[in-house]
Amino acid sequence: MPTTETNALRGGIIFAICAYTMWGIAPLYFKLIDHIDADEILVHRVVWSTVLLMLIVLLTKRWGSFVATITQPKIVMQLTISASFLAVNWFLFIWAVNNDHLLDASLGYYINPLLSVALGVVFLGERLRFWQLFAVGLAFIGVMIQLIMVGSVPVISLALAGTFATYGLLRKKLPLDSFVGLLVESLMMLPIALIYWLVFLETNTNNMFENAMSLNMILICTGIVTTAPLLCFSAATKRMTLTALGFFQYIGPSIMFVLATFYYQEPLYFAKLITFACIWTALAIFSFDSVKTRRKAAKLAATKLI
Repeated sequence: MPTTETNALRGGIIFAICAYTMWGIAPLYFKLIDHIDADEILVHRVVWSTVLLMLIVLLTKRWGSFVATITQPKIVMQLTISASFLAVNWFLFIWAVNNDHLLDASLGYYINPLLSVALGVVFLGERLRFWQLFAVGLAFIGVMIQLIMVGSVPVISLALAGTFATYGLLRKKLPLDSFVGLLVESLMMLPIALIYWLVFLETNTNNMFENAMSLNMILICTGIVTTAPLLCFSAATKRMTLTALGFFQYIGPSIMFVLATFYYQEPLYFAKLITFACIWTALAIFSFDSVKTRRKAAKLAATKLI
């Protein structure tokens, strides 16, 4: 593998690990404000993420790239679509965490890497090997088992997986700087968030001048909690295939699973445990196949150099 590609892959791996670790521990943060409704927290996520991203773009001298991006209607439209999926994903995650559905969120993000692989095959022409296809099929069986045993599909889990996998696919197809792309997406959400905050939102905490300073700081820091992992994720998607990126996506849900079962003590019913077991097995098979294939490719490349 050429040095440039190797460095890009290493950078992608670092960004992916950072992104999913931060997502994994995010519930600890949102539980601090679980007395606030999800829609109000979402408003703060949008507003303060936009402010932070604007500062980053200015300080890193990316303003020219930002201007060039917003003057291209086609790209702006694509970013508007990706922003809508991102907003739905943000809301669902906040709601799940603060309504004691962290296990459902965990399951959703376990499903996400396999769904990302499937989307990569359908829309980007990425090929699946036999064991990768088997892993995706096993995950589907896990979801169907819950449907049969419980009588309902894991709606929250599938919605989280679907919205974020689609977001990743849309961003993968856009040749944009990570910071600039996220700023434009945030700006697309900002007018709606501000109108909702100032006109329709009526809660005890919507007026920040009447809140305690500690609460305001937590709400403002939603910008950091939101932006940091997304920037890492966007940077990772530019440096590796969706198939390779899917390999790392179990980090976040694993942390969430541990938090949900051992720290927050959410009930883990038998049907859901079987679904988790199917997903875990699928991820193990998928990961093993990816490592095996990568080693073969490395040996083949070394042989050619001799």
